[in-house]
This record gives sequence, structure tokens and C-alpha cells, in this order.
Amino acid sequence: MSRPLFLGLALALAAPAAHADEVVVFAAASLKTALDAVAADFQAATGHTVTISYAGSNALAKQIIEGAPADIFVSAAVNWMDEVEKAGLVVPGSREDLLGNTLVLIAHGKGAAPVEIGPGTDLAGLLGDGKLSMALVDSVPAGQYGKASLESLGLWAGVEAHVAQAENVRAALALVSSGEAPYGIVYASDAVADDNVTVVATFPADSHKPIIYPAALLTGAADAADTAFYEALSSDAADAKFTGQGFAILK
Repeated sequence: MSRPLFLGLALALAAPAAHADEVVVFAAASLKTALDAVAADFQAATGHTVTISYAGSNALAKQIIEGAPADIFVSAAVNWMDEVEKAGLVVPGSREDLLGNTLVLIAHGKGAAPVEIGPGTDLAGLLGDGKLSMALVDSVPAGQYGKASLESLGLWAGVEAHVAQAENVRAALALVSSGEAPYGIVYASDAVADDNVTVVATFPADSHKPIIYPAALLTGAADAADTAFYEALSSDAADAKFTGQGFAILK
């Protein structure tokens, strides 16, 4: 979706920077493939360095609040950005809902049979002796969305004992990709990033809260490079990278 670039970004992209600065980004693990591509383009165009720390949004938010040096935060859930903002660490007026996503059920390998997800689905029977891979269900957004959806559909009680919890959604994806778990719940964007899994079902959007990725410039940001990269996240070029990886553009 087209959005105007700010003057700072236009100047930054005009030529490689005479003085290279580092931009430190804390971002939800599900953003890795697309955000790495956005950062690579930015670095090539400006000469600045973009260092990205990926993890569960809960862990990143806590690290920021505890004083970890970061210039930009992109969360996979509104509540964790809220916590950072409540701590007074978000530059006023910079926060925006950047992206949306979809929750899916994936299976190991290619060509797995589709699954009808609904209140009557025998998900426990589908798993057999295997595990359902999910991000931490009480703290990581992907796990929280997944648990909420399963509860809404009346399926959680039947599969709770079969859930293998991972520290973030990409770790949950890896368990299915490697075959350690036959099925898992991740974002659509994660499934796009891995050739060893198949999306077999999409969870109803009304079975969980909307999946929103808020982004914000943090008060630790100290130079024009930080602002330029933050603005680059809303550029047409970044939109193309994000949509290519299964994200929805919200603004």
C-alpha cells in the first residue's frame, strides 16, 4: 500500500551515508524473513548498519523495559507494545499499527492433507502420539492467539496435554519443519518462509483477537539513521517485502 516517505528517508536513500550509524531493532521472531530483506535493502542504499534482535515479543518488551539498548520495537501483539509505552519508552506520536497476520495450522512436509478446523475437529486424534507445536501459550503472542482460538473452538482441553511449547513462533515452526512435531500453530508468514511445512487449515479470524504488529521509535533512538529506518518500514518497497511473506499492510 502506498504511503509517502518522509524527507529524512529520502535524503538517506539519495546516497550512501558519509558517516555510518547503527540502527538497533527489537522485532518479533515471525518478522525475520521479511524484515531481514527490508534491512538489507536499507543497508545497501545508505551504508548504515541495521542490527536486529529477534525473539518473542514478551521477552523483547521486558528487555527494553529493563534497559536494553534499542532504537525501534516491532511487536506481534498490542499488549506488549502497551507495556513499553506505559514505561515511557516510546517516542510520542511514533507508534503505528504496521502489519496484520493470519493464524494457521501447519503439518510437516509437503502435500499434507487439509484439515477442517471447527468445534467438531478431532485434533487430538489427528495428532495421535505426536505433539502440537506452539509458541509459549501464556506469554508469546502466537501461542496466546493459538490457545485463544483453540479455546474458542472447544478444542483446547483435548490437546493441551499434547502441546510442545517453544520459546517463540519460529522455534515452534522449526519443530514441525524438522519432523519433531507433526503439526503446529504458527502465523501464515512463518509457513511461507519454510518449504518443509504445509498449511493445512486457517483458524477463523473471530476465534482470537486481531493479530496486529505495532511498531514504534523508542526514546533511545539518537540519530537520523534510526528515524530513516523506521520510516523505511512504511515504504512501498517494505510493503512489497511484507506482503510477499504473507503479512497484511494495515496503514
